[in-house]
Amino acid sequence: MLFINRSAKVVKGGRRFSFSALVVTGDRKGRIGLGLGKAAEVSEAIKKGGEASKQNMLSVSLSGVTIPHDAYCAFDGAKVLLRPASPGTGLIAGKTVRAVLETVGVKDVLSKSLGSKNAANVAKATIAALQSLRLREEVAKRRGVNLGGPKAVVAA
Repeated sequence: MLFINRSAKVVKGGRRFSFSALVVTGDRKGRIGLGLGKAAEVSEAIKKGGEASKQNMLSVSLSGVTIPHDAYCAFDGAKVLLRPASPGTGLIAGKTVRAVLETVGVKDVLSKSLGSKNAANVAKATIAALQSLRLREEVAKRRGVNLGGPKAVVAA
């Protein structure tokens, strides 16, 4: 669960409160989902958000417990920069980015959140940055390049 928001509607008898919950789910092996649930009770909003996040699961390319390369992505006003880190560095990230990266299974990464602090937009920017990641093997296969072959000898 990333964020809970309470909103109020003023009616004749006082205030009516409703809650929205931003929930992130993942298997810590490269799959992640984000969902927003709204209800009159906090627990019901969290439950709805969890169901929504399970329906929106996406796969992410990871290299071990870090990311294969730098990624920068923006969503509305929120901008997120992710950089791979050497083993043992840990997650150097803010609250929202850290929660998303932990859920997807990343353990070593450096990040910086720029612009808006809106939790929903920061989470969406982080997921978009993770979606933009490509493994070296995937790119080579798409281009039709052989990575493991012997080096070509150039005659002088």
